Amino acid sequence: MLGGTTSETDAERRRRRARFLRDLAEARELRDRVQPRRVKVARLRHAMRMRTFRW
Repeated sequence: MLGGTTSETDAERRRRRARFLRDLAEARELRDRVQPRRVKVARLRHAMRMRTFRW
């Protein structure tokens, strides 16, 4: 009985997580369309951080 409940809960959790990640990606796309300059600056900053990062 506990195994069935756990797997059902896991499946529900995976569905909620997938929905959350879809919504998050959609929100990012919307933000990118609305504020292209901010996105470009953020991308350049990230590239600079990656170039100066020491492994």
